[in-house]
Amino acid sequence: MPDAQGPVTTTVSDGVAVVRFDDGKANVLSYTAVEALGQALDQAQADADAVCLVGRDGKLCAGFDLSVMTAGPEAAQGLVAAGGELLMRIYLHPQPVVVAVTGHALAAGALLVLSCDVRIGADVPAKIGLNETAIGMPLPLFALALAEDRLDRKVLSRATLGAEIFDPHGAVTAGYLDRVVAAADVETESLAEARRLGAYSSRAYAQTKEVARGPLVARVREGAAADLARFSVEAPR
Repeated sequence: MPDAQGPVTTTVSDGVAVVRFDDGKANVLSYTAVEALGQALDQAQADADAVCLVGRDGKLCAGFDLSVMTAGPEAAQGLVAAGGELLMRIYLHPQPVVVAVTGHALAAGALLVLSCDVRIGADVPAKIGLNETAIGMPLPLFALALAEDRLDRKVLSRATLGAEIFDPHGAVTAGYLDRVVAAADVETESLAEARRLGAYSSRAYAQTKEVARGPLVARVREGAAADLARFSVEAPR
């Protein structure tokens, strides 16, 4: 069950900010979840050396909150803008960010995976991928930028335009995940990886990430307003 205070809880253990995402349902990126995940990043910078994001059993994230996404263009644009900025924050976060992909990660959930430094998946019957075009949503600029940076070029068109969905092992080949482990071990291995990376020089890690990823983030932020101005959701045929 999720914590009564909201869908995200953060604790610090051995230098790692353990961020648990659990809304008790499908783990959607609502305004509440976006804000809470941003606050977790703030807490990590203040109190930890690395971040480990952990989903609920069988689900990491089902994407943006559909009740908002289908409430009209302005509502959808607002949530996508907030979510896109969160993803760019995670992608450029100066500390190591490891995600335990505990299950399904679809649409914005797959983007949440792509924004993290190390992605460790559970060996479960999960669906991972960008299904936006299949459900009537265009992929925003930030989504395409993350896909181009993290996914294998051989599957990029299939994974974006084609909305292809992968199981965890296929997600490793595609580039969504770095490796797959037994479901019982996914959290333990993700925490161990976060501790390992958190022991590195914080200055060296942050500076390297800034140099490697800063230009992409700058390009996305520069083009975000024009890109989102034309964003709308259509019912699939």
